Amino acid sequence: MSVARARVATEVLLESYDQEKAWFPSSWWNSAVALQTIGDYMIRTGDRSYVATLDHSFETNKGPFPAGERSTDEIYGNFTSRAIDDAGWWALNWVTAYDLTGDQKYLDMAETIGEFMLGFWDPSTCGGGIWWNEERTYKNAVTNGQWVRLTAELHNRIPGDTAWLDRSLDAWDWYQASGMINDQGLVNDGLTDSCASNGDTVWSYNQGLAVGAPLELYRATGDPELLAAAQRLADAALGSELLVRDGVLTESCDALDRSCDDNQKQFKGIFMRYLTELADTTGEARYQDFVDHQAETVWADDRDSSDRLGQRWAGGTSAEHPNVFDWRTQASALSALIADVPQEAPGRSLSATTAPDQLVVMPSPGTTSAVRTAVQVAATSDHGRPTRVDVRVTGPRGWAVRPARTRLVLPTTGSGTPARATVPLDVTIPAGTADGSYPLTVTVTARPGLSWTTRATVQVASSVDFDAGSTQEVAWLWDAGGSGLSQAGSRFADGTSRFVYKLPFPAEATSAEATLTIDNQYVVALSGDGEDWTVVLQEDEEIRDGSNKADHTLDLTPYLGDDKAVYIRVTDAFTADGWGGGVYHVTATFGTD
Repeated sequence: MSVARARVATEVLLESYDQEKAWFPSSWWNSAVALQTIGDYMIRTGDRSYVATLDHSFETNKGPFPAGERSTDEIYGNFTSRAIDDAGWWALNWVTAYDLTGDQKYLDMAETIGEFMLGFWDPSTCGGGIWWNEERTYKNAVTNGQWVRLTAELHNRIPGDTAWLDRSLDAWDWYQASGMINDQGLVNDGLTDSCASNGDTVWSYNQGLAVGAPLELYRATGDPELLAAAQRLADAALGSELLVRDGVLTESCDALDRSCDDNQKQFKGIFMRYLTELADTTGEARYQDFVDHQAETVWADDRDSSDRLGQRWAGGTSAEHPNVFDWRTQASALSALIADVPQEAPGRSLSATTAPDQLVVMPSPGTTSAVRTAVQVAATSDHGRPTRVDVRVTGPRGWAVRPARTRLVLPTTGSGTPARATVPLDVTIPAGTADGSYPLTVTVTARPGLSWTTRATVQVASSVDFDAGSTQEVAWLWDAGGSGLSQAGSRFADGTSRFVYKLPFPAEATSAEATLTIDNQYVVALSGDGEDWTVVLQEDEEIRDGSNKADHTLDLTPYLGDDKAVYIRVTDAFTADGWGGGVYHVTATFGTD
């Protein structure tokens, strides 16, 4: 079960991967952490399905980019920029890629980034430490935690090295003495100009790096004091209400009256990465029990019907500060599921997903309607024999699903990479079905003792009305196209990304219109077939602050094709600066003669 959960969550995460830019939309350092998490998944489970994805990201992004091209500062090349900690995340990711593949180019890149970071080690201020940025304005926990960890990782992988080990030991000595670790054993964010702890927020990722740094040094030296230091820092975190509430890892911004920003959404996963290593190294039950509890809580309380994982691992939401589900929260919570996979991953696993898993139909009165989806089944087996799988699908009473039952034989060969098969499903919705959401339940089984249940949801609607980023939006979102979700609550497309909504009006529709709440640098185009587009709305000023946010009503009537579906595409009017159009809300109505 643990492998299947992690596999499904990884598949959901990769739905947001932008193949063209070879990253996750609109977040440079966050993409590095998400890619490292996918590497963690492959190392832990033996599934090598996504090695090519990591390599594609490496080859596509190793060069320079102008400011804004990757939604950040100028990238100098080799994954470096003025943000030293951003470079550090990429270096740590490429070490994981090296561990996964043995390909020397990844380790060479990590060392190149390390050499870049070394230029910002500065004993003339506070006696040492790496600067957080190129302007040398701040020495903080994240950059220095990365530095200790990275230098120890390089030493442990470069035969005959002494230089990286010396740097790591010096950095660890400085880090411990810096004052950033407070009297409770918790890591504050950084240092003041006078080289004292600033007492700023205790974030889980800083604590996680503080655990992972001496742990890697322990592997390098065998010094038990380093292992003891990692345990002290982990125990401080697990015993503090600043990071753990009712047994669940909780960021301060997870409170129901607060929201986490796009950076903070990924902090908890970084902590789990290094706590997992500590649990593996020590075999201590208290760490493994904590890890297991996080995975169970995430899966039970923080998962929606599309297997998306949210920000608040204990669940909970509020009207003004809803629980957020996006690729950043998915990557973070995925680390909890990976941690739950035993070091010796189970040899047999079975999972299934549906695609699309959210469908929408706008039926004509008195007639049946139809939609199509598919079940994607994945299995592994260490027996080296094919796996026989039974697939059963049930829908609401009166609905027809064909085929309702399918038997598959998957060619499992004994590796951790799953064999896969797809079963198309045709679903007929009876006339007179009321508006609402209806589940299709898919149960897959394989002997002996493997079972998995997933579902698709069919939304029957007589009108269109949804917020961007909501669960309701997913059914209308025909093509996410590398788009992202902003902190302000919009779905946005910047650079060459896009997103497309499909509105499947009923057969009797002879006119239609849609109203979009939209801002920033948008281009809106309409189509009757999803291929030929007409631009109907475009911002001609480089607006980046949302000051042009307004409702715009579009006449869809000329685009009602033979199947009465209309496609709405949003792209970026100024592709060079990273501030594309953002849609907050969509409504649509139709008329009949």
